[in-house]
Amino acid sequence: MKKSTLLSLLFATGLMFGCKADINNVAISEAIHPEWSKNAVIYEVNVRQFTKEGTFESFMGHLPRLKELGVDILWFMPVHPIGEIDRKGTLGSYYSIKDYKAVNPEFGDIESFRAVVNVAHILGMKVIIDWVANHTSRDAVWLTEHPDWYIIDTLTNKPVAPFDWSDVAKLDYSKPEMREAMLDAMIYWVKETGIDGFRCDVAAEVPVDFWENAVNKLREIQPELFMLAEGESPELQMKAFNMYYSWTFHHIMNNMAQGKSNLDSLRSYINKGMSRFPMNTISMNFTSNHDENSWNGTEFERLGSQVSQMAALTFIMPGMPLIYNGQEAGFNRRLQFFEKDSISWQGDKSFTELYKGLISLKKSNIALDAPYEFKPQELLTDKGESILVIKRVKEENIVIAMFNFSSESVSFSVNDGFDEGTYKQFNQSETIDLKTQAIFEIEPFGFKIFYK
Repeated sequence: MKKSTLLSLLFATGLMFGCKADINNVAISEAIHPEWSKNAVIYEVNVRQFTKEGTFESFMGHLPRLKELGVDILWFMPVHPIGEIDRKGTLGSYYSIKDYKAVNPEFGDIESFRAVVNVAHILGMKVIIDWVANHTSRDAVWLTEHPDWYIIDTLTNKPVAPFDWSDVAKLDYSKPEMREAMLDAMIYWVKETGIDGFRCDVAAEVPVDFWENAVNKLREIQPELFMLAEGESPELQMKAFNMYYSWTFHHIMNNMAQGKSNLDSLRSYINKGMSRFPMNTISMNFTSNHDENSWNGTEFERLGSQVSQMAALTFIMPGMPLIYNGQEAGFNRRLQFFEKDSISWQGDKSFTELYKGLISLKKSNIALDAPYEFKPQELLTDKGESILVIKRVKEENIVIAMFNFSSESVSFSVNDGFDEGTYKQFNQSETIDLKTQAIFEIEPFGFKIFYK
């Protein structure tokens, strides 16, 4: 759910950054990352718009394709019934939850969702669902049965609607009974459907001690539980959550593509911004998601000619890349949020190949593993105003990625930092000896990736 206060502040411009451990970042997250998450790719599923039918059953036919693409984690937007009082649009917001232990009949029933989870597991994919713990719809089962579980506006004597979300009512986490009921509902979904975790809406609006307690209890049932926080709060990452939204990085990419900032903002993020978070955390890197697509525009609107380049950057930077449904097909339209508006899968197939290649690269090279351990190293060039060269290293694995953020082709040389040897090149059959090739050239808004 979009929230203006989630927009992150940019950090002061930094200098050269290296691949040494961040000595200023002494905190270490206690989050337990499942082994399968360390080189994973997450994919957001908007069931309503995914197919013409908009059901779990029709979505299931796409699972083999997503497996072939290389997807590891399927994140389903909320699958619960949607409230009717003060509903937005015809079908309402997915984030206006009427009953935590029921399924939106628009999509199917719990048996059909369970079938999706089972097939996904057979194919080797994990499933997490959106969890809206901050608020319910204004006609929720809980509001009828337990009105004291809500924060009441003293002027209107009605439940508070947080921010400008007029279709929801904010829950009161000072009520122990409500906390227990919320945890019980989460346990229900893990036990009844076998899901592997949760993406938690506006996670910072819910007390961190609730999340930490919930995770401890849920891991007794699902030891490899995976938790994604919608938010950018270091506190949430200490124990409760595996991954956070990298909003700061996202907005830097948007601003650079729109001429609102330059390459120094990205350097500053790598040098300063990432170190706000404890070691062993995972950032979710994205060029789009359901909020950005519907409210701020497609990646093509926001990034223009740099769509492919920025997609590659989300795979090269530390973290886990997100693909929002349709991106892999070059889908270029804002999806309506409260109405039926199906995705057209007859898009630009070059994006399918791009994402397949990037996913394969990430999975085959541990230097691109997700948990934050080291800053990437910048290799200095003679064209630093437009060229960024990043090196990531882990054990014997090396990835060197070059990005041209200029609208013109740029020839440049790298001052130092190359490890000698022969490298493979992304999306190219030939290899290259980086020791002997002194001059590189990259097309406008292009990139090159070398690895071994």
